[in-house]
Amino acid sequence: MSADWIFHSGRIFDGQRVHPTATAVAVTDGRITALGTDAEVRGSAGTAAETVDLDGRLLTPGFTDAHVHAVYGGVERLGCDLSNISGLDAVLACIAIYAESTEKPWVTGGGWHKADFPGGYPTRELLDRIVPDRPVYLINADHHSAWVNTRALELAGMDATTPDPADGWIERGTDGFPTGTLHEGAMDLVNRLLPPLTDEDLCGGLLEAQRYLHSVGVTGWQEAILGSYAGYPDASSAYRTLAGRGLLTGRATGALWVPRTTTSDNIAELVADFEERRRANGAAGFVTTSAKIMVDGVPENRTAAMLDPYLRPCRCGNAGGSVGSGGSGDGASHAAADQDADGDDRGLLYLPKDVLTDVATALDAAGFDLHLHVIGDRAVRDGLDAVEHARRSNPHTRGRHHMAHLQIIHPDDIARFAALDVTVNAQALWACNDDQMLELTVPLIGAERAAWQYPFGSLLAAGAVMAMGSDWPVSTPDPWQAIHVAVNRTYPAYPDAPPLLPEQAVSLQTALSSYTAGSAWLNRNDDGGAVAVGKPADLVVLNADPFRLDPGELHTVGTDFTMIAGVPVYARQPQEAKA
Repeated sequence: MSADWIFHSGRIFDGQRVHPTATAVAVTDGRITALGTDAEVRGSAGTAAETVDLDGRLLTPGFTDAHVHAVYGGVERLGCDLSNISGLDAVLACIAIYAESTEKPWVTGGGWHKADFPGGYPTRELLDRIVPDRPVYLINADHHSAWVNTRALELAGMDATTPDPADGWIERGTDGFPTGTLHEGAMDLVNRLLPPLTDEDLCGGLLEAQRYLHSVGVTGWQEAILGSYAGYPDASSAYRTLAGRGLLTGRATGALWVPRTTTSDNIAELVADFEERRRANGAAGFVTTSAKIMVDGVPENRTAAMLDPYLRPCRCGNAGGSVGSGGSGDGASHAAADQDADGDDRGLLYLPKDVLTDVATALDAAGFDLHLHVIGDRAVRDGLDAVEHARRSNPHTRGRHHMAHLQIIHPDDIARFAALDVTVNAQALWACNDDQMLELTVPLIGAERAAWQYPFGSLLAAGAVMAMGSDWPVSTPDPWQAIHVAVNRTYPAYPDAPPLLPEQAVSLQTALSSYTAGSAWLNRNDDGGAVAVGKPADLVVLNADPFRLDPGELHTVGTDFTMIAGVPVYARQPQEAKA
């Protein structure tokens, strides 16, 4: 007998727990063929063509990212990538260097963070100083706002008379002229002019994303938007192309995007289109069984849908706007969308509740798993109501419905997740006090609602099931950064900030299981997320055993080796710096 690989002399996390006795794993023909002590595996598997001495490190199932925008992330890494840049001066320097390095007619990219700008919103004048002659379009890290220069506004024909779209708004100065930040649907006023991404661009972005994801131990993921969004086209073609060429090494699935233009009159047409796209993608080897519905936006620009109005903090005099002002700090304001009759600003619902309910029910009946973006407490409640209606209307479906982000949940809705079999799709990295939380979010929602944020502990105690993801390129795809925050409710970059609701922390075992077994199940990879005999050899060797580290050191854990179906897809070089 001979195995292809033997991993030995370490500890094994099997997807649910650290195995009480196993120290070794054998892999043959892409599957795990032995699990046990070193002696047991050697006795069962014999010799091996390749051996890996774990040397006390932990071997885990491959990570599955349950919510990621891989193609966006890859394309942005190949453009003006601001995702790892911090500080206004450094951001501007990075843009200037990139602009000088390319002759492309538009300067594009993204990843800027609101916290780097006074009031959260950058201005066109900042860009005009460094790129005055070409249009610039830079989407921010959360992909709910874009930063443009004056030339881009000119090409789009935008001025003080340009109306806000129904699903977004334009930051304006006192004269009404756009200041350079566009929110939600207002991004489309400019991004419609961008040179279209080619199939080559999309495939290149996906290959770069896949390389990066494998380097942090991610072996599978769910592409969270397949459709036209924020200037990006549907990336399904890139997945089909790479799958057909044998280059799609990750176990990728996708969520078809429900446009904000959906109405009760075109739901049947939408479902038929989704069924055809699901068939075409599946025939090419790319599974797309989820449907993505963005119920609301984000609180920092007051587009997250809230049960009660946002607060209105005092305005501060700064060119970039003030927290809660919605415009420049000199007193401008936007036309708040979806206001109550008395003018109370409660954010945006991208689909009317009746349309949300009807489309969710129709997609559930057609066999799609609902993937709902929900941030505000009203979005959570409306999403749960929609799933409840779908469950009652279609009692024989078994949709693996899930809600992503889940920032603010009213306590009355906690128990409904388990009751409705809705999986918590957590982006745990955000569950900490950082500059954006303390300076931009809490002043808008107040102390009571701030205490309802990311209640993972309460959801699990009430019986909910959890999966985890990154939302990259909104935030890093490195699972250990998110796991660190899930366990500690703090992040090392903010050493002086208090933990965010530490009673909502989860155990390391729960976090690691959620990011492996939980997310694999959510992606309908029922054979994945486990280290067990007969399972696919999707394996990750960590650089340490995190269960033997102080919890405050979990962010230092990294990936030394990644394997998918018995084939290595990443191996850390001896002196390689962590990405």
